[in-house]
Amino acid sequence: MALTPSTMLALGTGLPSFDLPQVTGGQLNSNSLDHRPVLLMVLCAHCPFVKHVEPELKRLDNDFNDAVQLVGVSSNSLITHPQDGPKQLAEQARRQGWGFPYLLDEQQTLARALRAACTPEFYLFSADGEGLQSLRYRGQLDGSRPGNNQPLNGRDLRAALDAVLTGSQVNPVQTASVGCNVKWNPEYEPEWFG
Repeated sequence: MALTPSTMLALGTGLPSFDLPQVTGGQLNSNSLDHRPVLLMVLCAHCPFVKHVEPELKRLDNDFNDAVQLVGVSSNSLITHPQDGPKQLAEQARRQGWGFPYLLDEQQTLARALRAACTPEFYLFSADGEGLQSLRYRGQLDGSRPGNNQPLNGRDLRAALDAVLTGSQVNPVQTASVGCNVKWNPEYEPEWFG
């Protein structure tokens, strides 16, 4: 496990287009999303940092699922990390009681578009003045990490969600998420990685 921080994609970046399979069956296309804000969460089944935040993801799902479109995505290589395959991801979602779509980004196209670096990583998009979804927040859920005894409460991400939903400005001072590095397919290693 390599402790890796977010690359902190530029605020204002547009929501990438995607058309990916859900781990429970069916597809989700970015064009099928509605006008509500979109929270993309880069996750996986095996990472201890993701396992640590699983309970708060359930609380976020319960608290915001009517107002925000939550979408999990796993982009880890299935060549090097078959433990993050669709069966394991579906079991993780079932065990945690997550109601949000959980996507398999096997070709890692969405991860590359987001410049994803770690799991977990969070990207909050909401409509700009032209009605296009653009990035308002990227970074950590909160300051809690495995073993650091800080409360797992989603403070940073919840503040961004609340700001977007009330039409306030999201605090531009944002702290990078940290976790396990995204496991890239052997034939691809992005320039921002390593």
